[in-house]
Amino acid sequence: MTFTEIKKKLDAYERLIRLDKPVGFLLLMWPTLWGLWMAAYGGPDVRFVFIFVLGTILMRSAGCAINDWADREFDGAVKRTAMRPLASGEISGREALWVGAACALAAALLLVPLNWEARLWALPALAVAAIYPFTKRFFAIPQAILGLAFSMGIPMAFAAVRGDVPLLAGVLMLANFFWVMAYDTEYAMVDRDDDIRIGIKTSALFFGRFDVAAVAVSYASFLGIMAGVGLWQRFGIFYYVGLALAAVLAINHIGLIRARDRTKCFAAFRGNNLLGICVFVGVALDFAVRLKAWPRWY
Repeated sequence: MTFTEIKKKLDAYERLIRLDKPVGFLLLMWPTLWGLWMAAYGGPDVRFVFIFVLGTILMRSAGCAINDWADREFDGAVKRTAMRPLASGEISGREALWVGAACALAAALLLVPLNWEARLWALPALAVAAIYPFTKRFFAIPQAILGLAFSMGIPMAFAAVRGDVPLLAGVLMLANFFWVMAYDTEYAMVDRDDDIRIGIKTSALFFGRFDVAAVAVSYASFLGIMAGVGLWQRFGIFYYVGLALAAVLAINHIGLIRARDRTKCFAAFRGNNLLGICVFVGVALDFAVRLKAWPRWY
């Protein structure tokens, strides 16, 4: 194999695991960091930050490889996914599985420095991530499964820091579940016509003409629960400023998707990265100012 062929193959692997499209792992990373910061009262061990950020990238990469393998018979028929490397024939199904397995193994190695509680929580996290790609065939709202999968970093963070998973972690998971429902329904609205044609199930199809309302209710539920967390944990002004900015962005997203234009729905989905940043910065600043807490090396 020539250097050019190797480079071409590596480029295909990069696109398989979406390293060229980081918004996916960022949407997975922000709630994990919310949980990590709250678990450590604003002063997480920087080694934990490194482990969870890198672990998020690797597990999302593994999930993308599994997802493309599971959808290999459908992606070629969808405008948005037709040029993915597996659908276009640049790589084989076996290669996709090997890449996914390598990413999952690398993520598993990151568990070694963590305690047994965090390692045990990694098992259901892996199971849900592996199951999700197949739920689009039989489950009416597969976004609900994704909401669970994208929330598993929260209990893992609490388990790693505190050795247990308190009620707060469960409440954060519920809030994040609704956030995922909101942005992944926006994402599903992009492919509505193709999904109807090929028989894939999505929340956008399940909610039908009430899809925009479902997104609005999901955003409202997310923000309402997070506001409740703020009252419960006695957060200060910076936390609520972060939530207020997130609310402004959510309202803007609802405005974008009202016409159900594919381009605007995709823009709304991508805009959730900034929403997640606003919440995280609010959490981090609140601890930094109120408790003088910063990440540290223990």
